[in-house]
Formats: sequence, structure tokens, C-alpha cells
Amino acid sequence: MRRIFAAAATLALLFLAAGAVAQQARIIKNYEDFGDYRVVYSVFNSDFIQPDIAQKYQLVRAKDRAYVNVAVVKKVGGAKGLSAEMSGNATNLIQQSRPLKFTEIREGDAVYYLAPLRFENEETLTFNVDVTLPNGKKETVTFRRKL
Repeated sequence: MRRIFAAAATLALLFLAAGAVAQQARIIKNYEDFGDYRVVYSVFNSDFIQPDIAQKYQLVRAKDRAYVNVAVVKKVGGAKGLSAEMSGNATNLIQQSRPLKFTEIREGDAVYYLAPLRFENEETLTFNVDVTLPNGKKETVTFRRKL
């Protein structure tokens, strides 16, 4: 009887642990669709930018700096970015808000927008980005990232 109880308890603990791992292995969404358009977004550390590219676009590289990257593409066949208007803010867990100032970057046919951001280690931020799509419609994209 004790063996059966011990085996059942062990099995229950394994299922709980597996459930916790499955919750952590969630997929991070990096786009929102609005009609014919897709708004693609990401946040990356400034150290990922190659020094020559940073110099060309006057981008600061530092351990406490990140960039919010946003592009608007056509949902179907949208390999290149489209011109749009962007503004937004980043808010931490204690509701301190920082404005995001986006700069348009054009490389050949590609168009995307970068906004610099300082952050603290392990800081979780909620990003609210207001986008005016090429058709004139205004949309808001909200996402959260831990830096």
C-alpha cells in the first residue's frame, strides 16, 4: 500500500513539474495584424548592433541600452517595410513611464523604426506603440518584455 501511495505521489509531482515547464515554454508573439497590414515588433540590446551600422545611423551601443524595433508590412507578400507614423511609451512594473522616440531607418527597400531605451537589469517593461498605418488608420500595439 505504501509503495502505491509513494508511486502515486511521485507521479503527481512529475505532472505538476511538467505543467510548470509547459507554462514557461510559451511562444512570444512579435506581431499584430490590422486588416491588410501586419505590425512587427521586437526589443533588442544595443550591443547586437554592429559598430559600423551604429556609427552610420548614430545609434548608441551600451549594456544598459536597448532598441524597440517596429515595422509595418503588407500581410500578404509583405517582405519590405512601409512608411508609417510611430509614437509610444514603455512602462515598468511600478508604473513609471518613459516616452519612445522613433527614428525611421531606410535600407534599400526596407523601412523600419527604432526607438532607444535605457533599462535596468532584469527589468520588465510594457510597451504601448501607437501606429498610423499607410491607410491612415490609427492602431495601438501593446506587448511586454523582460530585458
